Amino acid sequence: MRYFGTDGVRGAANQELTPELAFHLGLACGTVLKREMLASQMIVGRDSRLSGPMLQGALTAGFCSAGINVYDAGVLPTPAVAYLAGRMADCAGAVVSASHNPAGDNGIKFLGSRGDKLEDDILEAVERLIDEPPAPAARQSGRAVGWVKPLTSAAQDYVSFLLGTLDCSLTGLKVVVDCANGAAWEVGPRALRQAGAQAISIHDLPDGWNINQACGSTHMESLRAAVTRWGADLGAAFDGDGDRFLAVDHQSRLVDGDQILVALGLYLREQGRLGDQVVVTVMSNLGLRLAFEAAGITVRETPVGDRYVLQEMLRQDALLGGEQSGHIILREFAATGDGILSALQLMAVMKKTGKTLAELSGQMRRYPQVLINVPVKTKEGWESNPAIAGSKLAVEEKLAGRGRLLLRPSGTEPLIRVMAEGPDEKELRHLLSGLTEVIGAEQGLAR
Repeated sequence: MRYFGTDGVRGAANQELTPELAFHLGLACGTVLKREMLASQMIVGRDSRLSGPMLQGALTAGFCSAGINVYDAGVLPTPAVAYLAGRMADCAGAVVSASHNPAGDNGIKFLGSRGDKLEDDILEAVERLIDEPPAPAARQSGRAVGWVKPLTSAAQDYVSFLLGTLDCSLTGLKVVVDCANGAAWEVGPRALRQAGAQAISIHDLPDGWNINQACGSTHMESLRAAVTRWGADLGAAFDGDGDRFLAVDHQSRLVDGDQILVALGLYLREQGRLGDQVVVTVMSNLGLRLAFEAAGITVRETPVGDRYVLQEMLRQDALLGGEQSGHIILREFAATGDGILSALQLMAVMKKTGKTLAELSGQMRRYPQVLINVPVKTKEGWESNPAIAGSKLAVEEKLAGRGRLLLRPSGTEPLIRVMAEGPDEKELRHLLSGLTEVIGAEQGLAR
């Protein structure tokens, strides 16, 4: 698709993602949703970026021009907008956020009436309308123009939903919460405290420009230090829009999405709430596969992207899926990755089993993985490039039977991601050094 990547439309705010484009996205999406009788109302939320109100205003104007009524949810995590859209009649959702990207970027993504991301055929119809917008006479007028109302209960409605997923109090657990100066800065700590936990929040003062800045799930150093300083049972890190969750155990060791999935999955299997399968992506660690297979749980694999994980979960009627990066989908409760929900559920497992996070994450042996992001001028043509193919084959032959190699372009950034997995990290780094040099030379290494 021309505009939509794996997680919506993203780009430098006011340069690539302009107010004009945001307006046309709203107008086109609203027109398609009404035409297909999928929704006549939208809930619109955003993260804490400086450009958020500007783009949200333009997007909302586009919806209203299409005759869509808009509820303004303000600064709120993506999964909160998904939950609210799923519980209101004839309603879909939109979020203005670039998730874990730098503050100068922004993005727009659309959610369906079930709280999941819109299907590709709907997004393709939206793209066609952006390129061939309807004539002014086709826009709504008079009483048919959409209205805008604030949704003042949005945050507490979402927190109430989160608390309703728990069957125990979290009293006695101390957690440090890294809010990434993003969309979860207020509702994240609030939900944890109302659940009974002692929650110490850091990076919870967004100023429009400090979102994801040396904090959150992509920068865990300050959280690790805070867990040690406060003697906490764990640390919880969210990303800019609150749909990811990574953790730190009481010994200040990182716990990634794969380990969280194993901790949740093995517990849910014991409780009869999992079934016999989980869905993960090609990036998931070999240790996850071995841990689940040892428990008789089938592991199904998809391309990277939580939308693909959910699609496979729906096809297979699976109840748990996610990504190493921290998107965890607990389909018993939600149709999208939800960082706060995942943190609450993991802490509930700690409370009910009496195990530390270190013990729960230790149920999986994590094999060394080396991931290198190669910044490139173009992502086009790398798959058919002979030099890259030859270097890739050489690495695969050396890892044959002992590990694996994965190359894929980022869906949201000018990067080609190179990942190798095997028993020896030093060997992996040596093997990847030559391959990444070839990719940079052939695709135009960006500086």
